[in-house]
Amino acid sequence: TPEDLAKEIARTKEMTDKPFGVNLTILPAIKPPPYAEYRQAIIEGGIKIVETAGYKPQEHIDHFKEHGIKVIHKCTAVRHALSAERMGADAISIDGFECAGHPGEDDIPGLILIPAAADKVKVPMLASGGFGDGRGLVAALALGADGINMGTRFCVTKEAPIHENFKKQMVENDERDTKLIFRTLHNTARVMKNAVSEEVVAIEAKGGAKFEDIQHLVAGVRGRAAMEKGDADDGIWSAGMIQGLIHDIPTVKELIDRIIADAEKIMDERLAKMRVGIVNGTGRLSG
Repeated sequence: TPEDLAKEIARTKEMTDKPFGVNLTILPAIKPPPYAEYRQAIIEGGIKIVETAGYKPQEHIDHFKEHGIKVIHKCTAVRHALSAERMGADAISIDGFECAGHPGEDDIPGLILIPAAADKVKVPMLASGGFGDGRGLVAALALGADGINMGTRFCVTKEAPIHENFKKQMVENDERDTKLIFRTLHNTARVMKNAVSEEVVAIEAKGGAKFEDIQHLVAGVRGRAAMEKGDADDGIWSAGMIQGLIHDIPTVKELIDRIIADAEKIMDERLAKMRVGIVNGTGRLSG
């Protein structure tokens, strides 16, 4: 509820004196959230950074910018990024097909989507989908992004308020352990592979499926109950292909420190060895 959001913002302020942002996702829902009230809670909470995601964020961007709030809009296509930029978004998060949650309907992986967006987007841009270590960070920077977003990887940390069974399951999973649901409804979502997501895919595969046919399987109430009892094989849980590169459950500090150290090592050692130089002033290039 908007009241709960206000409480969480206040609680976070008690925990840190550093800047932090709030996400506002605009997607189809069984019961549409009270977006205007969410925005008001964010504004009254003194938040200065908001990440929006989903369909046509114009009214949200306008409202936030009236109050001096910077808006990062997450999108899954270059055309959507350019549209959000025109609407006034201060930064873009470009989300590749590897991501957890909603990858869009174009199925373009980050290796293509990130540089394609970097060629056209003028505001700062973050790369999302499939990131979890120093190699991914270096790759994103090389492809033209200014930084990375991580979702699934942060879920598998000691601080994440998620049942330990789910964290352990994501460590055990590999890059194949996701399912794409809602494909036939043109609202594709990438979720963890389990009994429920496989049942949803099977129902859709029969053809002619309506949301009502799978609603009992994907309802948030069911997923919340599964989380509370630690049953990773029940309910729907968003998780990305990056599961295949997650091998432990560190603290957030340990994770960030490791990513930065690994990225610096890759740039200082591996890439330095591959740098092209001029040989003896002759103008000839050598590897």
